[in-house]
Amino acid sequence: MLSQHIGAVCEPLVNKADVVEAGQKIADTDAFVSAPVHSPVNGKVKQIALQSHAVLGRSMAVIIDTDAENNPVKQPNHSKFMNDFDESRYSAEQICAAVREAGIVGMGGAGFPTRVKIEPNPRLPKDTLIINGCECEPYITCDYRIMLEWTSQIIAGIKLARKASGCSQVFFGIEDNKPQAIEVISEALKTHTNTEDIKVVPVKTKYPQGGERQLIRAVLKKCVPTGGIPPMIGVVVLNVATVAAIAEAVVADRPLTHRVVTVTGEAIANPANLYVPIGIPVADLIEFCGGVTEKSAKVVLGGPMMGIAIADLTTPTTKTTGAVTVLTGKQIGRAKFAGRQTACIRCGRCLEVCPEHLNPTRIAHAVKNNLLDVAESYYINACTECGCCSYVCPANIEITGYIKTGKIFLARQKKKMPE
Repeated sequence: MLSQHIGAVCEPLVNKADVVEAGQKIADTDAFVSAPVHSPVNGKVKQIALQSHAVLGRSMAVIIDTDAENNPVKQPNHSKFMNDFDESRYSAEQICAAVREAGIVGMGGAGFPTRVKIEPNPRLPKDTLIINGCECEPYITCDYRIMLEWTSQIIAGIKLARKASGCSQVFFGIEDNKPQAIEVISEALKTHTNTEDIKVVPVKTKYPQGGERQLIRAVLKKCVPTGGIPPMIGVVVLNVATVAAIAEAVVADRPLTHRVVTVTGEAIANPANLYVPIGIPVADLIEFCGGVTEKSAKVVLGGPMMGIAIADLTTPTTKTTGAVTVLTGKQIGRAKFAGRQTACIRCGRCLEVCPEHLNPTRIAHAVKNNLLDVAESYYINACTECGCCSYVCPANIEITGYIKTGKIFLARQKKKMPE
């Protein structure tokens, strides 16, 4: 996909029938808030055309026919990172340039270009780096496996991100339902050099603890201003998969072409965490995991709370796809009358569960009535789309769905997103 992150959409650098190699840059833009796209495979450009996109509906993509005879499987690099990794060999400028060239974005879900996050900014100096080791959703375990299996690579990435951003302290937040990850990371930090200022912080297991605003609150007891960003209080938050990708980009000069994806759900025959090329169709992942064992009711890119249901299984994975979740009818409450939407009864449950203390129903009704200015006055853009309001709503109103739609309409209205 040419649109895989927050920011400007990339323009293709290749044409139909061009032969491409794994790791080759195939799309880019001069915009500051953006990240290039690279081919994960050797192959030939079949066409550049519209493709199903989970958020935008459809978006332009470079479609590549894989060269089946000349396409060695890319293996993770985690075994190449040692305890004595020395980040001083790289300057902050080198690190930022490598991260940008590798096309790294936040891999925890938001997809904000990482170079923009870690690059020093005199107007908003950063002093604290928080590493997000929380799985924000049920079912998803890709970050957990990375912490256990790619430990040294993650620590190398933390050192590089710390140097690039100029942060003087680092906190590694891990939920307390992952005692093995807490132990593995803590023990590894004792044996690695120059890690004295990196502290592991166990945090309470609750949803949505993986949201950066919630994690900052849990770790530092600080609040990011409504509508603001973490650098406004001197903080930068990076996901564990993102720092692992930073290490691979800077040390091994490998762009972001693969990621770990959790394929899960009660309907999946053999749930697994897979290291896959970015752009692989969802159908291929489900097939690789043995298909479905019972009738599936919904296929979701992401987790059951914040993920987006898709109707087209040829939809490709992107840099932010942490999971493919296949849900059954029983899981989503498909029963007689269960899904019927009724009028809002003003019960206030959505206000009680909102982690950002918003009024979700007011925002949803404003969007429903095309009153986007009213939705903005209720801080629609401060919503983290956690889905708690929809989950507890006794009227079965898709509150989060309305809010997501309203954000898209606003972005298009302000020319920040293509029509």
